[in-house]
Amino acid sequence: MYSESDIEAAVASGALTPEAAAALRASVAQNRASPLVDEESFRLITGFNDIFVSIAAILLLVAVGWIGSSIGGAFLPAPLSPEIDPFGPEQAAFQRHMAASALFGGAFVAATSWMLAEYFTRARRMALPSILLLATFALGTAGALFGLVQVIMPGLRDQAAATSAAFVGICTAGAIYLHWRRFHVPITIAALTGALVSTVISLTFAAVPALLNAWLWMLLGSGLCVFAFAMWWDMSDRTRTTRRSDVAFWLHLAAAPMIAHPIFWLLGVMNGEVNAGTALVVIGLYVLFGIVALAIDRRALLVSSLFYVLYAMEALFKQFGAVSLNVALTGLVIGSLLLMLSAFWHVARRVVVSKLPLDWQAKLPALDRPVVVTPRPA
Repeated sequence: MYSESDIEAAVASGALTPEAAAALRASVAQNRASPLVDEESFRLITGFNDIFVSIAAILLLVAVGWIGSSIGGAFLPAPLSPEIDPFGPEQAAFQRHMAASALFGGAFVAATSWMLAEYFTRARRMALPSILLLATFALGTAGALFGLVQVIMPGLRDQAAATSAAFVGICTAGAIYLHWRRFHVPITIAALTGALVSTVISLTFAAVPALLNAWLWMLLGSGLCVFAFAMWWDMSDRTRTTRRSDVAFWLHLAAAPMIAHPIFWLLGVMNGEVNAGTALVVIGLYVLFGIVALAIDRRALLVSSLFYVLYAMEALFKQFGAVSLNVALTGLVIGSLLLMLSAFWHVARRVVVSKLPLDWQAKLPALDRPVVVTPRPA
């Protein structure tokens, strides 16, 4: 399987002419009986070798992290006392011991991930290993920075802890940006955005600790900002024929849970009991998310909020007396509707987009690729 990024790279290198690339896209659309713009394509694996390499990389990185943690723990050994006074000097020594383990373990993982990416990402352009190595590099960097802060200043709390988290976030964002400049893996921009969001939220808590009680609202606001950023990438590639579309896909995937989870938690969906009114609100919001998903031609919002609408529908059927079949009826209704939506996605999307103002239509993903249906031989 080849992604739009691969086709774009082939055109840029001269291996494919723009006309040949357009013919390839048209052929794929014809074979799938669907407009390619609605496929929301991204490359996850190119073959079983991607899975094989990913498993081997995980084993190697776990071993490297373990060795690094052991070296860090030996560098700052733990106190020998079996009972540590949480307010005494031994507690600080124990925290430094754990922090040193995180520092060395994270640094080893991050460095190894970068070295592996030089071959499997930069040279081989393998999809799944590239995603995995970016994730382990980011997590390893954040873990090492967190360990460094704790080694220098153990036991930070409240505003000091929030400030240190902001420091870790901004430094991790810088490291991820260097990774992007070197390897250009599409998911990297989503990871960079996530690190920056974490930095901003931590700085806000450090400046105004009282806002900690409003963290769901802050997460929702951050999700909307990430969604807007994803739309900026999408609007720059309305036909989804460049790497920018792949970047937008991962940004939408990051923004969707940041939007859906706070909304449904603020509605009290997860408090244990859902009444009929709340269930209807949840279903109405899911319909709204579906309209937005059709307009922008992205399915991430529907996937992120699926659990909540299933929970609400299950509670609704239970209240109407279908206790023994409430789960089955919920799955039947939601599953059928989602399958119908998938089958008629382009038709439904055309209806939704055609109702929007013309200036909005000009910025949304293109609708000008007709559905091609080729008769199949008997």
